[in-house]
Amino acid sequence: MIIEPIQLNGDYIRLEPLSIDDHLEDLQTAGAHSETFRWFPEDRSSPEAIREFVDAALDAKERQTALPFATVLQETGEAIGSTRFGNIVPEHRRVEIGWTWLTPSQQSTPANTEAKYLMLTHAFEEWDCVRVELKTDSRNQRSRDAIERIGATEEGTLRHHLQTHQGPRDTVYFSILEDEWVEVKRDLERKLERTYTDQ
Repeated sequence: MIIEPIQLNGDYIRLEPLSIDDHLEDLQTAGAHSETFRWFPEDRSSPEAIREFVDAALDAKERQTALPFATVLQETGEAIGSTRFGNIVPEHRRVEIGWTWLTPSQQSTPANTEAKYLMLTHAFEEWDCVRVELKTDSRNQRSRDAIERIGATEEGTLRHHLQTHQGPRDTVYFSILEDEWVEVKRDLERKLERTYTDQ
């Protein structure tokens, strides 16, 4: 696994290597909604908190434990959220997709599905991963449904896994394995095709 900044291009969005100069201002605008971060450990909706979020992501990138992206609309070039590869463990060919958020107006669009498709394709087909992990707050039913919708399997719950601004958080873990990827990819492509047709 070569962990270096990359751009992943889709039809609706592209994932650009996260940058303070290129993306911070857009992300501070896109993230200025407390509901966006309801299920994050901290409320990141203030400009200062978004800056801290970006700084932490870039620090993790320097340590090669994460590869963060800005989620950018192809049509406008506007950054509408962020996501990343994290918990990268090359010796076990394992990575996590997470730290994902989108501005509310983009939460029922192709943005999230296409971002996951691009990242999963890179993880399995470029990095040769055997396992991709995803996780979410057990109370976040919308996120749980979205993770299951992309084809991940629920594995279990870590109780009181994190202390958050919402109180103790139970974290639900999901995964997609290498031998499941062909079918998951095919299903995601069908979903995206239907979504683009409906736009």
